[in-house]
Amino acid sequence: MDLLRSVSHPDEILALVRYKLGDCRAVLPQCDTELMTPTLRKCYEYLRLTSRSFAAVIQALDDELRDSVCIFYLVLRALDTVEDDMTIPNEVKLPILKSFYKNLLDPAWCYTDSKEKDRIVLEDFPTISYEFRKLSKISKEVISDICRQMGEGMCVYMEKNVETLADWDEYCHYVAGLIGIGLSKLFSASGLEGEFVGRDLDLANRMGLFLQRTNIIRDYLEDSEEGREFWPKQVWSKYAKNLRDFADPHHRGEAISCLNDLISRTLELIPDCIKYMSQLQNKSVFQFCAIPQVMAIATLERCYNNPSVFTGVVKIRKGEAVKMIMGSNSTEKVKAIMVHFTNEISSRIPARDPNAERTSKLCEDVLACCKTKQEFTTSSIYPPLYMSCAMMLAAISYNYWSQIEAVDHSMT
Repeated sequence: MDLLRSVSHPDEILALVRYKLGDCRAVLPQCDTELMTPTLRKCYEYLRLTSRSFAAVIQALDDELRDSVCIFYLVLRALDTVEDDMTIPNEVKLPILKSFYKNLLDPAWCYTDSKEKDRIVLEDFPTISYEFRKLSKISKEVISDICRQMGEGMCVYMEKNVETLADWDEYCHYVAGLIGIGLSKLFSASGLEGEFVGRDLDLANRMGLFLQRTNIIRDYLEDSEEGREFWPKQVWSKYAKNLRDFADPHHRGEAISCLNDLISRTLELIPDCIKYMSQLQNKSVFQFCAIPQVMAIATLERCYNNPSVFTGVVKIRKGEAVKMIMGSNSTEKVKAIMVHFTNEISSRIPARDPNAERTSKLCEDVLACCKTKQEFTTSSIYPPLYMSCAMMLAAISYNYWSQIEAVDHSMT
């Protein structure tokens, strides 16, 4: 299916095949869990179970940083699982969120009443907290402090709606900006990055805001169906009386105008994201930061002016994602990806969109800060015969190596 979705993009098919044949290990090398203690190995198993997007990039980090980031992720995943679980009454949930950071020092604490899909990180929290207590003093301080601030922030928005744009940024700060800040401090503490990376908290926060705004925009339908509202009322109230009205086909025009409005407001964060990434020196840290950012701009491009946001899930093609992963190893290449998707958005701005002028200006700002000689394209111009032959060869190779991989897996 991955190959079929990229049928009109032969370069993506080539990327998929190369990735499957081993290029993935060159770009995102995997750590050897066999050399780990049983509890740490279990933590990496939980990482793979609970994260589709971050597991690979975390495992590709250098040794000095990898375990700290893995535990940081799992601690916050456990906290987030409590927040997301709509079956936990607020009178139970709020005290857990506020005091969650204290559980890191309690060897016995766990929570077994969650119904969320990632509940394993709560049920076996003692394994995670055990590995947390083995980390360096500064890593423990960073993780505990971020966990405390995030838990407190989640409580604020358990009892408060996202009304203004300032609320939107504050909520995104609590659930994602703080992660960017914590990671930056861990990068510096590991010695892989300079101290200035851990001190520039505003840029680190805006990296997180870019990712979280994108997720909130994309997840409109899922959040709406589960009774959650994260689109800021200050924006959506210009287009509808109720946020849920956007799911009604009769309000599709207003829904798309609001969608485009939020996307344009998210584009304004890109210059600061580029500025943050341009100061990173370590290759594994750079790719760890860059890959989610390029996925975000691709997601925004796919969502822009797209009614499917209100009817289903908007996804990036896997071949497209693989091509971006393999091309995110330098600032100039990341700029090229940003330029490509920004141009795509710019070319589709509807003349009658109420935010057309502002969106166009923000696209120009992104292009200005991302000037580069590098190029990122998604070619779809191959002669039909060559394309058919290439696809057939790719499909055979992909299927063959998938079967080999499955046999190898069954023997281990």
